[in-house]
Amino acid sequence: MKLALLTALAGSAAAFAPAPVSKASTSLNLNPEAALGENWDPMGFSKMHEIKGAFPNMFPHPQFLEEAEIKHGRMSMLAWTGVWATSSGLHFPGAPVADDWTNALSVWAREDPGGFGIILAFIMIAEGEGVSHAGDNFRGLSKKVPGDMGFNWMGHGEATVEKYKA
Repeated sequence: MKLALLTALAGSAAAFAPAPVSKASTSLNLNPEAALGENWDPMGFSKMHEIKGAFPNMFPHPQFLEEAEIKHGRMSMLAWTGVWATSSGLHFPGAPVADDWTNALSVWAREDPGGFGIILAFIMIAEGEGVSHAGDNFRGLSKKVPGDMGFNWMGHGEATVEKYKA
């Protein structure tokens, strides 16, 4: 009994000991590129643009695939935030409200076609600007870093960006 009490006391005291300071890492700490020595691409999508005998520029360059992956990830985060916000009861004043988020888009388009059109026009302009800013990354000729839209609204310079890169 005394031994169990002593070990419980020691275990609870260890919870308040200062943690060692180390560089943060992911919980899984997976790095397939380091293990394989190359990019992890089991389906070979990054090599499709090298297929001989196909039409020219039929398959995208990995630069385009990386840009598309980053963009779609950002869109899915925005979509999840929208679903969460409306499910929590947050709505724009005067906007139509649907009972279920799965049919909210059609309800909004039916009840407020002007507002719906404005949002669609904004999305089209943003998509067009994103494609034009990306350069010709479908053929791998773009000079920009995938995912960097050049939108530096906080005014951080390159020195600040380099400071926080791991």
